[in-house]
Amino acid sequence: MKRIGLYFGTFNPIHVGHLAIANHMAEFSDLDEIWMVVTPHNPFKKKSSLLDNHHRFEMVYRATESYPKIKPSDVEFKLPQPNYTVYTLAHLQEKYPDDQFNLIMGEDNLKSFHKWKNYEVILENHDLYVYPRIAKGNVEAQFSDHPKIHKVDAPIMEISSTFIRESIAKDKNIRPLLTKEVWEYIDTMNFYK
Repeated sequence: MKRIGLYFGTFNPIHVGHLAIANHMAEFSDLDEIWMVVTPHNPFKKKSSLLDNHHRFEMVYRATESYPKIKPSDVEFKLPQPNYTVYTLAHLQEKYPDDQFNLIMGEDNLKSFHKWKNYEVILENHDLYVYPRIAKGNVEAQFSDHPKIHKVDAPIMEISSTFIRESIAKDKNIRPLLTKEVWEYIDTMNFYK
């Protein structure tokens, strides 16, 4: 049985902060693999700044290629929209019954976790691996000492994809925030200009 951590994101674009967290989870927790799940463009939302699914997946693929424990996943592209995490988990558990799927989330997401669809079902069947974020507000008391919620002492990464997109549009050099492969893809495709 493999313990797989699912790290969801639009990854628009994927940056070194995402990779640092995924790699920390792969190396310093009891998870065997980290799947970077690229969340699809919600057809009901108009979001012009969001690149097409296949471009974001391609960037995640390129960024993670040299990390054997980190894999890109497009599982949500094939699920009906709008989609909820609880359905993605059920789908994966059915498709890979011998593996154990767990959620990776920032502390900021844990603060609103009680508002997620069927969050009790998620907690019943899956563990949560929470990495620190600088964020206001408090975590619900029911989650503070929960046996299935693991706080992971990962480095705090406050790099934002929004900042990266805005900087590229202003012709700023943000290359240190992206892997070489991702930067080259963005540059070649002329994205975010």
